[in-house]
Parts: sequence; structure tokens; C-alpha cells
Amino acid sequence: MDIIQVVILALIQGLTEFLPISSSAHLILPSQLFGWQDQGLAFDVAVHIGSLMAVMFYFRHDIQGLAVAWFADCQHSRSLPMTDDAFQAWMIILATLPAVLIGWLAKDYIALHLRANEVIAVSTVLFGLLMAWAELSSRKRKDWARLSWRIALCIGLAQAVSLIPGTSRSGITITAALFLGLSKTDAAHFSFLLSIPIILAAGTLSAVELSQQTVTFSWFHLLIALTVSAVSAYLCIGIFLRLIERVGLMPFVWYRLGLGLLLLMLIQ
Repeated sequence: MDIIQVVILALIQGLTEFLPISSSAHLILPSQLFGWQDQGLAFDVAVHIGSLMAVMFYFRHDIQGLAVAWFADCQHSRSLPMTDDAFQAWMIILATLPAVLIGWLAKDYIALHLRANEVIAVSTVLFGLLMAWAELSSRKRKDWARLSWRIALCIGLAQAVSLIPGTSRSGITITAALFLGLSKTDAAHFSFLLSIPIILAAGTLSAVELSQQTVTFSWFHLLIALTVSAVSAYLCIGIFLRLIERVGLMPFVWYRLGLGLLLLMLIQ
């Protein structure tokens, strides 16, 4: 890849990792429009590290509070009542388990049968319609639910569905959270925190796989990819959290529908 391709693909990854519009759907566009080859595993590892750095830095104070509360709860689980931060930390762990387990069991099947461009295009449209349903349903709600282990587990199961390319991890988890009664702000906040262990797990697996291969790559290109991905992802998180209560999810729904239809036309 030349430097222009590196910047464009890293920018796409950074912007779409946390927006509910599917990063996989966007990453097949350059190959369809410009004939670009697959970016390679080393590039994937670099942009995942960039996205992880962005979300961890943005929520650094939340992460510190959750970690301190969780360790304290582990040490004094019987003697002291559980704090809100400790409870949320446990819920993040609970919600992470389904995607890790199903991803490990179905990894080969997904790679062989679900990475087709047609699957990505159809998923982009179908889960966009589901997001619209969740958005319109949430507008009628007056009382918001509080996070519980049942809600966390259901969101975790929804996150496992995002293993289907084109779904969007943030999109399906926010959609599930809205259906379960969480406010848009709480849904987005929990979804972003939930992304940390799953991106870390995916990046670690990719790094292990990369270490077992003999490939050549440009460290300069990887550094550019990491930086662009991190900066764009950080800006994206901040903008999305500020806008979600004002504009809702419908702009992303219309975008997904248009993108999915465009992909369907391009891959014919």
C-alpha cells in the first residue's frame, strides 16, 4: 500500500469503529471502487491498537474508577456492599463473555461463510432497519431502565451477533440497549466501555497470528495507520456522545441504508 491508501483506510477504520455504521462495510468499498488489495494482518493490528488507545484515553477516568472499584470488590466482596463502579465493571466482564466464546467457537465458520460482500451489504441494511426500530421505540419511552445483569447479558449476546460482518459492534449493542430500556447516553457509554476488552482480545489474537507468519511490512506505514486511526477514533467518540441525544440514530440509519444499497449495486 502507498501512503495515501494507508491514511484513507486508517481513517475509515478510526471513524467507523465506534460509529454505528459498520467498519467492515466501509473497508470493502475501496476494493470495489479502486481495486485495492486487502490491507493485511499487520495493518489490522495497527489500526486496532489505534482504536484501543483512543477509547482507553477518552474514558481513562472511567477505566481507573472501574478498575479500582473492581479490585476492591474482589478483595472485600463479602464485607462491603458493591459500589456502582464495581457493579458496572462486573457487567462489562459479563457482557464480554458471549462474544469471546462464540467468536472462538465460530471463528472458522465466520471466515469461510460470512465474510462475503453480499453478507456485509445485506447486514448493513437489515441491522440499520433494526436500529431504526430501536430509535423510534426509545422516543416513546419516558422512564429509563438501570443497568442490570440481565440487560448486560442481553447486550453481550447482541455483541456476539456483531461477529457477522456488516452488523457494527457499536450499532448492535446500542440498539439492544435501547430495546432493553437504557437511555441513549447510557447505551452509548456502556457500548464504548464494552468495546475495550473485545478490541483488546481481537487485537491480541491478530498479533499472535501475525507473529506466526513471515510477512514484510513498513513500520512507517504502520505508525501512520496507528496514529490516524487513534486520532480519528478519539474525535469520533467525543462527537458521537455529544450528538446522540440531540440527533438520535436516524441519520446513521439512513446512511446505513444508502451504503448497503450502494454495496449491493457495486457487487452485482
